[in-house]
Amino acid sequence: MQIVGELMTRDVVTLKETQNLGKADELLRLHRIRHLPVVRHDKLVGLITHRDLLRAAATHATDPAAQPLWAADIMTRDVQTVRPDTPLRRAVTLMLDHKYGCLPVVDAAGTLHGILTEADLVRYAQHLINEQDRRELAAEFNA
Repeated sequence: MQIVGELMTRDVVTLKETQNLGKADELLRLHRIRHLPVVRHDKLVGLITHRDLLRAAATHATDPAAQPLWAADIMTRDVQTVRPDTPLRRAVTLMLDHKYGCLPVVDAAGTLHGILTEADLVRYAQHLINEQDRRELAAEFNA
């Protein structure tokens, strides 16, 4: 049985809740990602997506007196998470049922250990397809 910890991205780009949205935008662009876990002392406290940034920028642009926005101002606080030992089947079902683009991976104390993204699952699908192709080629060669 595959578990989340085997597929998750371990080197997670994060944002502190006290950092501004300019930094969030910079990190998303620089690392070519769409999800930023927001942390306080390595504990997950929220999540910012590329879509959240676009929405905040559009709203902020219409108010000339608006103050700079911080991660804590726009982050989603009640984030669905999984543990590293969560069966992959369960994580995929959660993502499909709720249309999540990612699932942060935390331990029982809420410490962030990784993130499972749609890109991780596509890479895994590519691996499975390649394995299937190899088996089919081997079967043809041995026939």
